[in-house]
Amino acid sequence: MATQQQVTFSHYDTAEYLQTEEEIAAYLETVMEENDPSLLAAALGDVARARNMSKLAKDVGMSREGLYKALSGEPDSVKPAPTLPLSPPASIF
Repeated sequence: MATQQQVTFSHYDTAEYLQTEEEIAAYLETVMEENDPSLLAAALGDVARARNMSKLAKDVGMSREGLYKALSGEPDSVKPAPTLPLSPPASIF
């Protein structure tokens, strides 16, 4: 009878691997190709954590917790952008 080996995994955090501007740019470019607002919000959260979330929160005038929530990628935190008309309404002319 075969014995079972216990497998353990370490915690993976993308923010730990985003160390240069080039790495961040490549990461965001790849994420944007997916055209997924939740994924983009989560990726921006990764970048913010890599760059010091507390300082960013202070710089933008939000609480750290609020910024974490906004950049979590959770469906409730991602709001669709308003749809803007591509041409002016006829009433302007």
